[in-house]
Amino acid sequence: MAGKQAKLISTEGVSRLLRLVARHRHPERDRAIVLLSLKAGLRACEIAGLTWSMVLDLDGRVADVIELHDAIAKKGGGRTIPIHPILKATLCRLLAKMPLAPEAPVIVSERGEAMRANSIVNFFISLCRQAGLEGCSSHSGRRTFITRAARSVHRVGGSLRDVQQLAGHASIEMTQRYIEGDTRAKRALVRLI
Repeated sequence: MAGKQAKLISTEGVSRLLRLVARHRHPERDRAIVLLSLKAGLRACEIAGLTWSMVLDLDGRVADVIELHDAIAKKGGGRTIPIHPILKATLCRLLAKMPLAPEAPVIVSERGEAMRANSIVNFFISLCRQAGLEGCSSHSGRRTFITRAARSVHRVGGSLRDVQQLAGHASIEMTQRYIEGDTRAKRALVRLI
């Protein structure tokens, strides 16, 4: 199964992606695309379908959570996802540059329309290739998010069920398929036994 899944993106790889998008023609939009995958665990179709109404509070400011609607989530699996501070800052800068309509897409194409999911997938393929991240794709950000959440959830008193809900999976088994094992952790764990 290891060869069939998108690879995780290392911390250094994330830095490379963010440095690359900083030089793009639409740096804030492209940074938001990367962070929506890595810091919110969104799928390409969810990034493409995200509207400002799902991100803003009643005062028109970027909220503390994304209210992902069933209509754009896979299998109607809408969910609430807390917004990471780095992602929130990026969304605030992006919002400042956009004419606001609640149902307007967060991620806009060159023509001013919502980007398609396939365009998001192609964006990641090209970006990962430029960054030298072999085997990485649009799904790598989501898989990285889920794996990091699973490795850290015990620190906040949570469980794998919390990670499952953040991922929008119908079953724990599906969430477990996303989680990459850690050889060093396994060695340390065996030494404790």
